[in-house]
Amino acid sequence: MSALDSFPITKKWPARYPDRLQLYSLPTPNGVKASIALEETGLPYEAHLVRFDTNDQFSPEFLSLNPNNKIPALIDPNGPDGKPLALWESGAMLVYLASKTGQLMPTGTSERYETLQWLMFQMGGIGPMFGQLGFFHKFAGKDYEDKRPRERYVNESKRLLAVLNQHLKGRRWIMGDQYTIADIATFPWVRNLVGFYGAREIVGFDEFPEVQRVLDAFVARPAVQRGLTIPARD
Repeated sequence: MSALDSFPITKKWPARYPDRLQLYSLPTPNGVKASIALEETGLPYEAHLVRFDTNDQFSPEFLSLNPNNKIPALIDPNGPDGKPLALWESGAMLVYLASKTGQLMPTGTSERYETLQWLMFQMGGIGPMFGQLGFFHKFAGKDYEDKRPRERYVNESKRLLAVLNQHLKGRRWIMGDQYTIADIATFPWVRNLVGFYGAREIVGFDEFPEVQRVLDAFVARPAVQRGLTIPARD
C-alpha cells in the first residue's frame, strides 16, 4: 500500500512514482515557486497539471487537498516523522522544502528570520498588489470606467518596487550573496508584472535598475528556466 493511497486527489491525478513528492500546479507566478524550488534542490518529484480552463481547482479531489482551491499544492510521501505531509500555500512549501533539504535558507538564526521577512513581503505585498494590477490593466478590470482602482494598484506596485530596488543596492540577491527562497518567491512575480501583465511602462520599471539586474540573474539560472515551464501545459 502506497503512502499516497489515503489522499483522494491521487484518484484524479494518479502517481506514476508514489515514492516522490507530488506537485499539483500550473505555471503561474505562485505555481512556479514550488517547481523552481524543487528544481533547485534536486528533490525527486512528479508534477501534475491543474487546469483552470476545466476548473480542476474546484474538483472534489483537488479541494480534498486544498480547500482554498488555489495552486500549488504538494504531498510529500516521506514527510516529517516518516509520515506523509500535505501542504498548500506556496510560501509554506518554500519554507518546508528549504527545511527538508537544508538549502535555499541561511543557517544563522538572524539571517533565517530576515529571509522569512522578505518572503512575507512578497506574500503580503508583491503578490497581491501585482495581481490586482494585472486584473485592472490586462484582464476584465481594464474595461472599468472608474480608473481609480487601477491607479491605486499602479502606485502601490511602484512603491513596492522602490522598496525592493533600494534593498538590492550592493547585494547580489535579496539576502546578499546567498540565493534563497525569498528570491524564488519574489522574482516570478516581477517577471510576470513586466512580461505577461505588460505593465513595464505604467509602473516605470526602468526606474528600478537593481530589480532588473537581479531579475535577469534569476531567469538565467537553469533550474529557474526549467521550473518556469512546470507542469507542462497540454
